[in-house]
Amino acid sequence: MIFNISRAFCVVAACAIGTTAVAQESSNRVAANTDWSVFTETNPKECWAVSAPKETVNTKDGQTVTVRRGEILLMVFYRPGASVKGQVAFTGGYPFASGSTAGMDISGTKFELFTEGEWAWPATPEDDAKIVAAMKRGADATLTARSGRGTQTSDRFSLLGFTAAEEEASKRCAG
Repeated sequence: MIFNISRAFCVVAACAIGTTAVAQESSNRVAANTDWSVFTETNPKECWAVSAPKETVNTKDGQTVTVRRGEILLMVFYRPGASVKGQVAFTGGYPFASGSTAGMDISGTKFELFTEGEWAWPATPEDDAKIVAAMKRGADATLTARSGRGTQTSDRFSLLGFTAAEEEASKRCAG
């Protein structure tokens, strides 16, 4: 899991800041807090809190279906060299439907994430901050989206340990 989580992060970090993604692998997990882990890299300096879902449900035409998906991850990352602080990102393990959005429900508080390829994230840093604050207060986060093939997905992430992991990632990439 460590290898895959960090590999996915590197792609999302590049996507979220608008640069070309370069595959980078890391096993530099520096902390684990219940259901969340913290990773760091030094070149460029990056820190992130990440978790995999506790439950996934895939449906098509109202029926539960079995589908092959890649990694499904929810993360918050910091990249001081690019002024990225608390960027929320989600990968659903498949290409999202073109022009679609992903819904995020954190213990009843709803947000919308914009999608591109296999990644989704909030529109603004202010939205990131609102989502991180909600995640710190919430018990779980459910992300719903639609694949390019029309499959509806619902992924539930536990938020146990999120606050400690996010604060650790922030501290490790401060200044």
